[in-house]
Amino acid sequence: MEMLCTLRSATEGQREALLKAPEHLEDFLDDEEDFGDTEGARFLELDIGETWHGLQYLLTGSAWEGTPPLDFLVRGGEDVGHIPPDEGTARIFTSAQVKQLSVALQALSPDTLKRRFNAGQMQQLDIYPGLWDEPPDDADPLAELLSYFEELGKFVGQVARRGHALLVHIG
Repeated sequence: MEMLCTLRSATEGQREALLKAPEHLEDFLDDEEDFGDTEGARFLELDIGETWHGLQYLLTGSAWEGTPPLDFLVRGGEDVGHIPPDEGTARIFTSAQVKQLSVALQALSPDTLKRRFNAGQMQQLDIYPGLWDEPPDDADPLAELLSYFEELGKFVGQVARRGHALLVHIG
């Protein structure tokens, strides 16, 4: 089973509604019409696919640990719940946390990420999807991660400027 990561903006009202009624998480993720939004702001969404774990490693130097806010792909925020049947979990971050994350991502340079990239160590640590030291012939894993890092920075910046919360769903 693939483990993909989607990030989605949420108004503070949506964040509060999800925390009170996590059984609506699946509806929120599937809704194209801004689930429960009374503030009139269109949601933003970014699919980073299977790169989430590689990005976690480059952002923090760790597979499952790290220092907030840069460890946000695998830790932190408030747990919203599980999507049945075994389709993943989601965590949500407040608008204040998103602003801190945006600042931290902007302060991190692509050169720092390049220096952290170590295909052998990533393979040894079982960083998902596990094809770091022998990628397909036409793939450049570092280039792909750097491209998603750039998109991630832009996306989180947009969410922060809107004053929205951020939902991270891996499943």
